[in-house]
Amino acid sequence: MVRLTRIYTRGGDKGETSLGDGRRVAKHDLRVAATGTVDETNATIGLVRLHTDGAIDSVLSRIQNDLFDLGADLCTPEGGERGAGALRVTQPQVDWLEGEIDRFNGSLAPLNSFVLPGGSAAAAYLHLARTVARRAERLVTELAAQEPVSAIVIAYLNRLSDLFFVLARACNDNGAGDVLWVPGANR
Repeated sequence: MVRLTRIYTRGGDKGETSLGDGRRVAKHDLRVAATGTVDETNATIGLVRLHTDGAIDSVLSRIQNDLFDLGADLCTPEGGERGAGALRVTQPQVDWLEGEIDRFNGSLAPLNSFVLPGGSAAAAYLHLARTVARRAERLVTELAAQEPVSAIVIAYLNRLSDLFFVLARACNDNGAGDVLWVPGANR
């Protein structure tokens, strides 16, 4: 599907890049920013995976692939040229995230406070991935207010950040190692 023979093309030297439909846009275009932040989320998962194995690592591996699907979806505007045959994120991918949230959350103790980012290295990086995914979601919803974006893309990013939160707790000894917020502790 993709074959890269050259890494640089010089096509972006004047501050523009191509979307999946071939249209040229500024590199600061909102669609490009949203797609780039999805890529940043994926890179953060790469950091998380340095500290995971087993079931959690397998989940993260699948998410990394799905995020490339999501990036392909975003970079090819719906309704535009090449939009009809473009790779799109599907509802089963969102459903899978929900299933994983339920699976991992089932072994966690209920929370009595907000969780601060931290604990184990994997949990801290998962919290970072959660915040980057939330930023991607904000950019995508801003984009959706201006032009068509799949509702499934927005739902995927929303569930993704929820899953990162649950996985962070799982990486913190199923919540026993969570760092909890103590309101007003330093007054």
